[in-house]
Order: sequence, then structure tokens, then C-alpha cells
Amino acid sequence: MKNRFLLLVALAFIFEIQAQNTIVPNPNDSRVITTGVPFLMIASDARAAGMADMGVATSVDAFSQQWNASKYAFSETKSGIGVSYTPYLSKLVNDIFLGNVTYFNRLDERSAFSVGLRYFSLGEIEFVDGPNDTPRIQKPSEMSLDASYALRLSDQFSMAVGMRYLRSNLRIQGLDGDASAANTFGVDITGYYQSEEAAYADFNGRWRAGFAIQNIGPKFKYDDAGLDNFQPTNLRLGGGFDFIFDSYNKVAVTAEITKLLVPTPPILGTEVDEEGNTVQDNVIYKGKPNDVGFLKGMFQSFGDAPGGFKEEMHEITYALGAEYLYQDAFAFRMGYFNEHETKGARKFLALGAGFKANVVNIDISYLFSTSKVQSPLENTLRFSLTFNIGEGEYVEY
Repeated sequence: MKNRFLLLVALAFIFEIQAQNTIVPNPNDSRVITTGVPFLMIASDARAAGMADMGVATSVDAFSQQWNASKYAFSETKSGIGVSYTPYLSKLVNDIFLGNVTYFNRLDERSAFSVGLRYFSLGEIEFVDGPNDTPRIQKPSEMSLDASYALRLSDQFSMAVGMRYLRSNLRIQGLDGDASAANTFGVDITGYYQSEEAAYADFNGRWRAGFAIQNIGPKFKYDDAGLDNFQPTNLRLGGGFDFIFDSYNKVAVTAEITKLLVPTPPILGTEVDEEGNTVQDNVIYKGKPNDVGFLKGMFQSFGDAPGGFKEEMHEITYALGAEYLYQDAFAFRMGYFNEHETKGARKFLALGAGFKANVVNIDISYLFSTSKVQSPLENTLRFSLTFNIGEGEYVEY
């Protein structure tokens, strides 16, 4: 009897201690996952942009370095150079852009290597200390330098490993005591499957599939006193099918999903006592701490959303795209991209076209936003040039 009485007293004491303080969730807590160097997620080439930012399972082209470098092992061209230009926030300014240069070379029947440079310029920013002072011009920018090696493991499947050096120079000289650029590195692991051409009732066809785990690397800081930033580590999965009607006409359809492998921010709240007085701010109300290492964060990202499985599904974006080719000389493309409203609300339609003149491919794309959140790339033309060297040197199947 005495033991039961002591147990009841202990339980009442614990309940009283727990009841003293409660956590009230903060209103309008953001559910959007943010990362450093977000320019890595912008489609830098017009072909991928014309199909709503997809490229992990589309057929190989010169710009596969950004999406899935293992596709280079299936290139029928010996080597190629891709150059692209993407205006950014073109409705507001005319000097913010993303530029890209890529080179690939198929070494033999089973292997290829590639290198790429992406440069994101934030334009000129003018600083004036006083009305009579001479303006100081700053040009913040970010860049990445990539190198990849692709190896064909079978007749239909290849894999690639890529290394990436990242440099983010966003600090302002004269305003920041340490204005040096932030530097880090990342790794890509990709795979690509392409079946042999098969005969169906009214057409021939070919299956395609691909995966990519991109930007695997350590967190970094923009300044010494700032917070650690995750790289935009992401998982891409895609599949597609080529309808080959004859030697002149082909339609390729592709679907792709993407998920950031970055921890979801927890829902924060304010701890208050039973009288409503604030005890502590920014206490985790629901979810898991996201102040973890990048490797743990990758695995944690699959099950840390405060809203459970439903919110995890909201963190997956999807894209649907199609490409019509006539004599491999003219292409028309279209696609749709969707992201949930609580995770960024990016939704847009894309159109694109491509023209081939001798060894040069010219591609353009245009984006129409379908979201209440305006896209910085809305109503923007993107341009790409591809120079094919040694075209037709390799014949698949």
C-alpha cells in the first residue's frame, strides 16, 4: 500500500512538472527547404528547360554533365561542346545570368569523360557611402567546375562518378571584415539504362531510365559568423520511351521526380509557463533537429518531415516532358513541372525548339508560370549551342 502511494505521488509530481511549461507553435512557420548555392538547381541548357527542367533519363546530349553524366557512354558523337546562356530576373534587371560551358569526349566503346563550368553572375551592385562619394561597384558571383568519368558496365547500362568544385563569392568588399569567397566540393553518382530498339505493332521503340544523386558534400558557411549551409543534395529518378515511327519521325516521352536529400526544418515554437510567460524561444515543437552533418542529413531527409509521410510526399517534385524529332534536324519540346504549394510552389509550363545546321545544334526554350508565385525565369528565352565533333563515329546496337 505504501509503495502504491509513493508511486501515485511520483506520477503526480512528474505530471505537475510537465504541465508547468508548454510549447506554442510559431505562426506561419516556413516549410520550405533552403540550401546554399541554389543556382545548381537551375536548368542551364535550353533542351532540358524546354521539357520542364528534366534530363536524368532523356537521351544523351552535350549538356548531360548537369543531369546524368553516365549518358555520355551512349553518345554516337565522338565529342562535343555545349554553350548556354540563361537570363535571370530579366523583368527587373538585365545583368543577372547563368552561363554554362560543357565538353565531353567518348574515349572508346565503353567509356567517356566530361568537364563543365557553370557561372552565375548577380550583376553589378552599386554602393554609395554619401551623396557626394564615388560609387563602389561590386560583382558577386558563384561558380562550379565539374569533371566526370562514365563507364559502360553492360550493353544497356552505364554509371558515372563526378567531382565538383564550388565557389560562392557573395561577400561585399569593404562591408565585410572577411570578404573571402566560400569554397567547398561535391560528388555526383549517376546511372543510365537504354534498351535496344524493339519492334512493336505500328512502330519501333526504346526504353530509357536513369538516376542521379547529386551534390553530395560537406556543409559550408558564407561567413565566419554565419550558419552552416547544406548543398542542394538531391535524388533524381526518371524514365521514358522513344516512339520511333520511321526514319524521319520520333517522339520521346519522359517523366522525372526529384527530392532534396536535405533535412526538413522542424516546426519551432515558444516555450511558455502555465501563466503564459515566455521561457524560451525557438524550441522544437514538432520534427527533428536539422543541425546535423550532411551524410546524416541525407538519410534523415526521408523521414523527418513534421507532417509525416504526407509531407514527405509533398517534398517530391515531378516533371513530364515530350520531344518530337523530325529527321534529327528539327525538334519541338514541351513539359510541365510541379512543386507543392508548401514547398516552394514552383509550377510552370515550358516550350522549346531545336534546329540542326551541319555540326551545330541551336536550342531555345520559354517558360510560362502557372503558380501564384512568380518564377524568376518567367517569360524568359534560354539559348544553347552544341558543336558536335566526330558525329556518327559510334553506332549503338
